[in-house]
Amino acid sequence: MREEQYEISGMHCAACSASVERVTRRLDGVERSDVNLTTGIMTICYDEEKVTPELIVKKVEKAGFGAALRQKVEEKAEEIAAEKADAEEAELRRKKLELIVSGIFSLALLYISMGQMLPFGLPPLPVPEFIDMHAHPVNFAIIQLLLAIPVLYCGRNFFTGGFKALFFRNPNMDSLVAIGSACSFAYSVVMTFLIDYDPHHVHDLYYESAAVVLTLVSLGKFMESRNMQKTKGAITALMQLSPDTAILALSGREVPTKSLKVGDLVLVKPGERVPVDGVVTAGESSVNEAMLTGESMPVEKTVDSEVIGGSVNLNGALTVKVSRIGEDTTLSRIIRFVEDAQGKKAPISRMADKVAGIFVPVVMSIAALAAICWAVAGQPLSFVLRVFTSVLVIACPCALGLATPTAIMVGTGLGARKGILIRSAEILEITHSIDTVVLDKTGTVTEGKPAVTVLHTVGCDEEELLRTAAAVESVSAHPLADAICTFAAERGMAELPRPEEFENLSGRGLKATLNGVSILAGNRRLMEEQHVDISALTQQALSLSAQGQTPMYFAKNGQLLGIISVADSVKETSVEAIAAMKANGIRTVLLTGDSRAAAEHIGALVGVDEVIAEVLPEEKALVVQRLEGEGRKVMMVGDGINDAPALTAATVGCAIGSGSDIAIESADIVLMRDDLMDVQRSLRLSALTLRHIKQNLFWAFCYNTIGIPIAAGALYLFGGPLLSPMFAGAAMSLSSVCVVGNALRLGRAKL
Repeated sequence: MREEQYEISGMHCAACSASVERVTRRLDGVERSDVNLTTGIMTICYDEEKVTPELIVKKVEKAGFGAALRQKVEEKAEEIAAEKADAEEAELRRKKLELIVSGIFSLALLYISMGQMLPFGLPPLPVPEFIDMHAHPVNFAIIQLLLAIPVLYCGRNFFTGGFKALFFRNPNMDSLVAIGSACSFAYSVVMTFLIDYDPHHVHDLYYESAAVVLTLVSLGKFMESRNMQKTKGAITALMQLSPDTAILALSGREVPTKSLKVGDLVLVKPGERVPVDGVVTAGESSVNEAMLTGESMPVEKTVDSEVIGGSVNLNGALTVKVSRIGEDTTLSRIIRFVEDAQGKKAPISRMADKVAGIFVPVVMSIAALAAICWAVAGQPLSFVLRVFTSVLVIACPCALGLATPTAIMVGTGLGARKGILIRSAEILEITHSIDTVVLDKTGTVTEGKPAVTVLHTVGCDEEELLRTAAAVESVSAHPLADAICTFAAERGMAELPRPEEFENLSGRGLKATLNGVSILAGNRRLMEEQHVDISALTQQALSLSAQGQTPMYFAKNGQLLGIISVADSVKETSVEAIAAMKANGIRTVLLTGDSRAAAEHIGALVGVDEVIAEVLPEEKALVVQRLEGEGRKVMMVGDGINDAPALTAATVGCAIGSGSDIAIESADIVLMRDDLMDVQRSLRLSALTLRHIKQNLFWAFCYNTIGIPIAAGALYLFGGPLLSPMFAGAAMSLSSVCVVGNALRLGRAKL
């Protein structure tokens, strides 16, 4: 099976997207076809032996729409993205100009047609005598006709698109508006010619309905388009992060960013953006990574620090060695994550899609049936036309079609700004249902690297113990040795003597000569072999070991100096994050391959509900499956290669952004920061997004359920008013704008 994405043009409402889905799903060999109305993207999965891209495009075009194979993020030249943005901006400007023209002529039309019939006993508005409806009814009709024509021209897209869709037997919202407006206009033209025979026909003109309906619907579409541009803001902002050019450090030459190769050295000046991912080889500076990781505070960068393409260098020049280019960069991966999520549909949208697929034909049937019933009941043709037009115009499949994708787009965009990347709309929807979070220990709950925690001395002070330990450990590549050297450097011990001689003792430690003195550094076994008395610190060492720490003994000329304990420390936010999860009723489980003592100690520090220790990497997935077998919805959070199977097995796999590439590729959610609080934020993001989707769907269904019967004359049956097509058009436009506006409100939510 092959999966591809196509850009679909010519869609105006949910009925359009449903039509594209319907014709492509009918192709033999197509397993799945989903169209996102908001992004205009069709994702289709098909058997290459039965279906070809040419056949897909042909089918879509036969249904009355355009289709073109979509270029992937990594294939998109910046010029293409810029051209697309410019085209959208130009289209929005054109709509605005036409809306202004329509508004001016519609207001003039309303003044002339309705100014002499104001309600509530208000005096009629003055009009020139030569177009007075009583004195000169023909002039009155003709001036309305002339004012309506520019409005109809500005709204020509409704007629061209609507009747074209009708011709291809895929009627959409434009079809409803076009039929309603055209009927009102055509009826009014006929009445204009009949005024000479019967002046009373001057009361049967509906030019203002035909024009004002188009103006109000155009206003709604314009506001909808403008707001939709805001929902796409996350992708647009991310695409603009990468600078067009970079400066080569060796030659000082400015070159296009896309021409850089892995291994090139680039110079990043203060205030400039880092062109691509790389490693600092010279210089120190603070870098703002907020747009990429959600980290609000600048991050200090020194030699060997990794920098992300698109981040902003603040106050010092950096020389960066390029490590990733093209589709492999962090920025490209973020864009790909967000685009994939925004291009796919959430399961909750299926019901709305089914309704939208049959919505327009059903509405047209209701309009025709209502008109026939009122005609049979003896109502005049003008009354029947008013009902027919109102039903067509008030129906709004757009609100149904936009309810889910707009919320998904804003939700994934909000997540991206906060450093939370969601792989798909389905994951965004189901994450809120998680009731158990399984946490890997090393690198997830803890820092993932050992650090000095305690110093105990015998017969010397802490400075002498640390200086001696750091000097002899400087020759070792062991992680525990590195922790001691780092700790000493933080204490300001930069200049340390080097051992004249040293010997690594496998599994025990090392033996060295420092300033002519014999030094031992290692575990209890080494001390016992060398007959060093460690009884003075035995209890302290046992206590530290019980907490999962690693005490290291140091001796000088056979005399114990003390112990330095090293452990993987808990991240600053882990306790707060786990407490927040538990407060929301989520069970937390610490899962690790470490010893029971170390796991229990860390588990007690952070306050998890359950600790599962001494688990082999391949057994982690089995633990997740066992929990899900108990009926739990499990999120697995990890960062290492050994977490990948468990991430895949879980209902939702969540990878820490600093983790391995395999863990990230296996995950459904990627957290760009090493902050466990983002797990809780991702759960809240899912809940908020789903809440906005449900709100949108409720109002969309509620609006149509109430609006269509009223337009059909349900209130009139009981002595109430008959809905004017103008009010129907205003209500229809307002429904779509409200749905998109509610989705945009999600973008301002706090996680």
